[in-house]
Amino acid sequence: MAIMTTAQALVKFLDNQYVSFDGKETKFVDGIFTIFGHGIVCGLGEALDSDRGGLTVYQGKNEQGMAHAATAFAKQNNRRKIIACSSSIGPGAANMITAAATATVNHVPLLLIPADAFSTRQPDPVLQQFEQINSLATTTNDAYKAVTRYWDRIARPEQLMSAMINAMRVLTDTAETGAVCISMPQDVEGESYDFPDEFLQKRVHRITRIAPSPEETQDIANILLTAQKPLVICGGGVRYSEAGEALEAFCKEFNIPFAETQSGKTACHSSNEYNLGGLGVTGNSAGNVIAKNADVILGVGTRFSDFTTGSKSLFRKDAKVLTINTSRFDAYKLGAVKLVSDAKLGILALGLLLRENGYTSGYTTEIAQARQEWADEYKRLAEYKYDESFEPLIKARDERTIPEFAEKMGTITQTAAVAKVRELIPEDAICVGAAGSLPGDLQRMWTSDSLYSYNMEYGYSCMGYEIAGAFGSKLADPSKEVYAMCGDGSYLMLHSELITSIQEKKKINVLLFDNSGFGCINNLEMSNGIGNLATEFRFRDENGNLLGDLVPIDFAKAASGYGVKTYTARTMEELENALIDSQKQTVSTLIDIKVLPKSMTDGYGAWWNVGVASTSQNEAVQKAYLNKKENQEKARKY
Repeated sequence: MAIMTTAQALVKFLDNQYVSFDGKETKFVDGIFTIFGHGIVCGLGEALDSDRGGLTVYQGKNEQGMAHAATAFAKQNNRRKIIACSSSIGPGAANMITAAATATVNHVPLLLIPADAFSTRQPDPVLQQFEQINSLATTTNDAYKAVTRYWDRIARPEQLMSAMINAMRVLTDTAETGAVCISMPQDVEGESYDFPDEFLQKRVHRITRIAPSPEETQDIANILLTAQKPLVICGGGVRYSEAGEALEAFCKEFNIPFAETQSGKTACHSSNEYNLGGLGVTGNSAGNVIAKNADVILGVGTRFSDFTTGSKSLFRKDAKVLTINTSRFDAYKLGAVKLVSDAKLGILALGLLLRENGYTSGYTTEIAQARQEWADEYKRLAEYKYDESFEPLIKARDERTIPEFAEKMGTITQTAAVAKVRELIPEDAICVGAAGSLPGDLQRMWTSDSLYSYNMEYGYSCMGYEIAGAFGSKLADPSKEVYAMCGDGSYLMLHSELITSIQEKKKINVLLFDNSGFGCINNLEMSNGIGNLATEFRFRDENGNLLGDLVPIDFAKAASGYGVKTYTARTMEELENALIDSQKQTVSTLIDIKVLPKSMTDGYGAWWNVGVASTSQNEAVQKAYLNKKENQEKARKY
């Protein structure tokens, strides 16, 4: 037994948590991100200052940003290591709620420890306390309940034990993992209790592979044995199971192509002859053409998001859907015939039955042809040239002549920039992204045979994840060059952990694609009949009317003040020079890439269902609504 404060016991407990996967044991909690405030500095702060053991304390700059960094760290470690995040009460706690949702949607473990109001309520209302008049038991931290997998409030010191055991249960569960919130009232943090030794000693949590049941394996095998043109979808579960090699061998043996989700990308090798690349709304022509003709869809470790399924319209209505997933919730989607199992074990068990029955698909040249057609399109995108064809696009948003526009904004197309980046940076570099038009360009155009080198957050598509996520990825793998691929909108929303990368001497590279606004949503609104409204960074006159001039922002100049090595690229030659020179630097870098509007990739046959107005006087909106109705008729109903 040991008498210590609740916060001291929490620190000691976290320092002694380990996980074991396939016989390999690793320390689970690397450290704690924090921005100290009055609600946590005297409790948890004292505990960390007195004896933090083997935990590293990281100083965040924005609570949401540090929690995004922790999420990326966990993902880059395939969910087997985490950094906990602590905040003060009120606004500090509220700032982490967005990050909690991001982690939960993406099935990534994130431990959040926000401080809370006094459990005794005696000094209420304390600074930053939110008071709900219908219940004094409700505080800001109750908002976490909607976005976490597990939530608890420690009202007495002895409650810490059951709360933290349950927190670890969820954090290490392959099916249920996500954000966990342990709410810590600031008075309870400092209260003492005689904690038993068994709670504080080393604890190893075994992350076990869920074995496939023979009955469910036979169920999906029976259907797959009837398939002529099946397609496998490689989801994030393939990555976390480290099942890429098994999936590649499975597809080769049975002549089945596979396509990747955003989470599944780089679980397998891009060069694999059966890999079609991205699928769905942000997918390429190869994946989508094969998907539309497939008679059986086998989703492995995917949650079948609307982007993956083209809002359920990408697959034939009569196509049978099969799933292998550790989550029963995800395994039941699309009315699938399910196999609740670890991805690797499920693939191996299914392969055994197919082999016994001498199965092979009916594909002949279709896979190679689809891959070649996409390779030809990639080449076109990589050579996407600035010429007179851009004049209508420029005139739609700027009154300058083409030469004047080029002088201000540059001549680089976004797709050519992505291709050049891929060409010049290291093969094993880690690519991080989240929002805007770049996830589409990257899922289509990013290739790598370096496993787990693609850290795209596209479950919540949270603007601001990119730079924080790059920093978290660098903490997870300091030996790799890490690149944050972000638009100017995402950069302006949240880039504060760029300073933390300088402080921690962890170099990251920010590739900032500046198209003067929210280009992805500008495309979406205009393609659905809406005017050019509130998606570009333009000046307004005194009456609120938009002026022709775009707001000029020198991102490179601003970032240089942080101590970042910066570059501005308006031509492809300048971009090449910046990419090469940035690799020689030892501090974080930023390349301000001035890209042309509307020069990102477009859709390749997949539809996305958005809430188009069913009643409008605008003929363009009416047309967009009719298009929506036509596509809805083609979509599966569940």
